[in-house]
Amino acid sequence: MNVSPPVLLAIYCGTIFIVSVVGGRLSEHGAMTHMRTQLVMSLVAGFILGVALFHLLPHSLERIPEPGAVNAAMLAVVAGMIAMVVLLRVFQFHQHDFSEEADVQGPTRSNGRGLAGVALGLSLHAVTEGIALGASVRIGLTEAGMLPGLGVCLAILLHKPLDAFSITGMMKHAGKARGARLAANVAYALICPLAALASYFGAGLLDAVAEGPALGYGLAFAVGVFLCISLSDLLPEVHFHRHDRGKLLLALLTGVALAYALYFVEAMAPAH
Repeated sequence: MNVSPPVLLAIYCGTIFIVSVVGGRLSEHGAMTHMRTQLVMSLVAGFILGVALFHLLPHSLERIPEPGAVNAAMLAVVAGMIAMVVLLRVFQFHQHDFSEEADVQGPTRSNGRGLAGVALGLSLHAVTEGIALGASVRIGLTEAGMLPGLGVCLAILLHKPLDAFSITGMMKHAGKARGARLAANVAYALICPLAALASYFGAGLLDAVAEGPALGYGLAFAVGVFLCISLSDLLPEVHFHRHDRGKLLLALLTGVALAYALYFVEAMAPAH
């Protein structure tokens, strides 16, 4: 039986919701060690980096009309990076490590104002991920023989538990009630799926008005967002930590290799 892109998107969204809720619940059982957190972040960052360059960028270039497709795509990529840098600068929400070692290096902000900024920043972050997912699945309406959006979905699945853990972990540090943490966890888990659905159907309307290129620009914008997400996890560890460089580098290369291998799986897999 054929699986249509809307059904596939619904499966992706349901899986992302469940994984996000589970990730948020992990904070109830204690924090991960610093080493394990950094290994996971390196693996996920490498995978997201590969998805941006091996999956999203080629599809965006295919949908931006010539001449000047590359220049137009690069403008959208830079716009995505700048948008994410602004979010990181204003809300300072990219905090995943709640281990004792991280507390020694620099205490995590857990006051009410800091929590609000983290929640808002991660929510906007989730919206951009959802937009990328909806746009990538939309490709399945125009290209046969693909499993559209698989790479983007897996990148979100790998990264989403860390973000959900950040919110509930900071709430736990701030002494928020368990019920409030659960409500925030579920609400956050819904943002990306809702944004993906809105993006999927909205991309169709924009393409009808703009005669096609809107989807390409959206995918290029997502490339910039994903690049910034991956590098914001990688660069601090590269610059400020000297420990276990071999393990962290291996985790990074493994993530990039998985994304590259998935490119061929996604392209060859029939939508059945």
